Amino acid sequence: MATLRFKALEDLQNRLPIQVDSPAARVSQYYGENVFNGDAMREYLTPEAYKSVKAAINSGLTIDRRVADQVASAMKDWAISKGATHYTHWFQPLTGATAEKHDSFFDYYEEGRGIERFEGTMLVQQEPDASSFPSGGLRNTFEARGYTAWDPSSPAFIIGRTLCIPTIFLSYTGDALDYKMPLLRALNVIDKAATEVCRYFYRDVNKVVTTLGWEQEYFLVDAALYNARPDLVLAGRALFGHNPAKGQQLDDHYFGSIAERAMSFMRDFEIEALRLGIPVTTRHNEVAPNQFEVAPKFEEANLANDHNLLLMDLLEKIARKHRFRVLLHEKPFAGLNGSGKHNNWSLATDTGINLLSPGKNPKSNLRFLTFVVNTIKAISEYPDVLRASIASASNDLRLGANEAPPAIMSVFIGSQLTQILDDLEKSIKAGKMTPEHKTELKLNIGKIPQLLIDNTDRNRTSPFAFTGNKFEFRAVGSTANCGSAMVALNAIVANQLHDFKKAVDKRIEGGNGKDEAILKELQKLIKESKTIRFEGNGYGDEWVKEAARRGLSNLPDTPRAIEVLERPAVQKLFANLEILSEREMHARIETELEKYMMQVQIESRVAGDLAQNHIIPTAIAYQNRLLQNLRGLKEVLPKAEYEQASLTPLKLVRDITHHMEAIKTKVDAMIEARKKANKITDPKKKAITYCDEVRTFLPEIKYHSDKLELLIDDELWPMPKLRELLFTK
Repeated sequence: MATLRFKALEDLQNRLPIQVDSPAARVSQYYGENVFNGDAMREYLTPEAYKSVKAAINSGLTIDRRVADQVASAMKDWAISKGATHYTHWFQPLTGATAEKHDSFFDYYEEGRGIERFEGTMLVQQEPDASSFPSGGLRNTFEARGYTAWDPSSPAFIIGRTLCIPTIFLSYTGDALDYKMPLLRALNVIDKAATEVCRYFYRDVNKVVTTLGWEQEYFLVDAALYNARPDLVLAGRALFGHNPAKGQQLDDHYFGSIAERAMSFMRDFEIEALRLGIPVTTRHNEVAPNQFEVAPKFEEANLANDHNLLLMDLLEKIARKHRFRVLLHEKPFAGLNGSGKHNNWSLATDTGINLLSPGKNPKSNLRFLTFVVNTIKAISEYPDVLRASIASASNDLRLGANEAPPAIMSVFIGSQLTQILDDLEKSIKAGKMTPEHKTELKLNIGKIPQLLIDNTDRNRTSPFAFTGNKFEFRAVGSTANCGSAMVALNAIVANQLHDFKKAVDKRIEGGNGKDEAILKELQKLIKESKTIRFEGNGYGDEWVKEAARRGLSNLPDTPRAIEVLERPAVQKLFANLEILSEREMHARIETELEKYMMQVQIESRVAGDLAQNHIIPTAIAYQNRLLQNLRGLKEVLPKAEYEQASLTPLKLVRDITHHMEAIKTKVDAMIEARKKANKITDPKKKAITYCDEVRTFLPEIKYHSDKLELLIDDELWPMPKLRELLFTK
């Protein structure tokens, strides 16, 4: 192993720079060229087919079979003109990754003759094996049938020589088996709820879309060094490794000059992303060494989520061409900042209004307050649902780790908006408002734009923060499918907007004017949701105590977070909104618990293997060297000099023995704990046992291994060290 490590380092030193073939054209000239977008549809579709597809995208209308055949034929012709030979239904099973099965356009129709064929039935639906993907018991092994169904709202695109068609994935019985189908349902629900509330202010609004702007963080490591680290290959993170003397403490990597090799990679993948219509605009160094971030323009949430998944796949593929490997794990290196995927969320009307942006007059500011306050109220009602939506074995390692928000859900809105809400809460008097009070209140509300200009501070420690004209859900993990967080957030906000509309209408029926009814209901919601608002340091122990005093949950691990979804009120919420039935929700609970258990199981097995087959043998080999040295000293030195000279190697031998014994003892105990956990059949109990009784051994084994790394001759150490992984250019 030591040979492999040094061979990897030597290969790194001898490498020639990679030449990147980037087009000289402006980005606008090739942006979206590999997407069957509006321009391509107008060129290849008949006006009737184009109108039908646009209606399906904008209004959710069904595309009939005849039009589907036209779209399929046009899509095939466009794809073939781009060099495509195959097509695939591109979907998002509950594995967390995307899936695809490629089929050729070619069809044999008589002896010696062939044709390229792609019909409406092939476009609209396919049948992958549903039993081979996680289903949480919805599909048995012998019940293989499942369906992928075309999602017209997300345009088809070409990767390599394959036409990729975004689809939903559902079982033979119609149950959702993916992330996209519940997301589409949630987006439809919030569209209807927000549109109804919007009409208090704008009668011409017919649709509200959720917008999403994600920020993707990731690490780059050299491919040769990566391949010499079995823990990175199999678990996605470094289970062992002493932190280098210089890490991120100087903050010199953050926003620093991007190394040329990394820049070359970035240019290459950005070009491919832009060709696929992913509007990436931002790149920069992140806090930790070899950590980076990429971010796009805001898009409609379903499309944005598809683009994020596609970009993660692109990162992996392009990195390999540059002899890099991408680490998307939330916490690949202990002691250094982990990686998140900040979800910037807002709502926008079909008339171009951002509902979370204050306007220039009291009416638009009242609309702004309405949607801000209702969002805060929604989170105060269901904070644990948000926590469950971002739960994973990898994200548990990041949350609250001094660079990410804590597991306690709270909302940060900044001092200026806090003052506005506090003033509004106190200002509305009981009974009917006088004309003078209405005028005074409108004048105060009219000041909001001036108050909020450059006054929406940022709070890195908050999991959910208002940042000027949007909310930033910072707790989402870097490997996550954004769909999970977006389903939860849009569901709880839609539910709250439904309740708000009913309450305001009731006040109006009771004799209040519209504005007065809205203001009084907002005052009530502000009072009821105060406990979720927190402006301080989310990392401090004081916040943990304060949150407990407020009655807020602290769910530090995934099994306890997922348990929230079993609550009857949560099941009822999603079922009533027709986003997830109780059957589908139970399936997701089981799937997420099983995924957690398997991730911890893999980490445990990898750690045990490395400890027993790599680290302990290396320690023994070095210990033998020391013993040989002691024997040599004894042979050539007088007794007094030998006793003095032998102190250091003897101490090393004892220290190495101590750490080896500790590693062996803890690995054996971890294996026994794993055997015990594997006998448990209940998914929740099994996941909790893995959390409480298996995973806890990993940091202990790491501690002793890292001590050995400092004691043993560098030449013998079997794996690339963190200083090599993090500081290679």
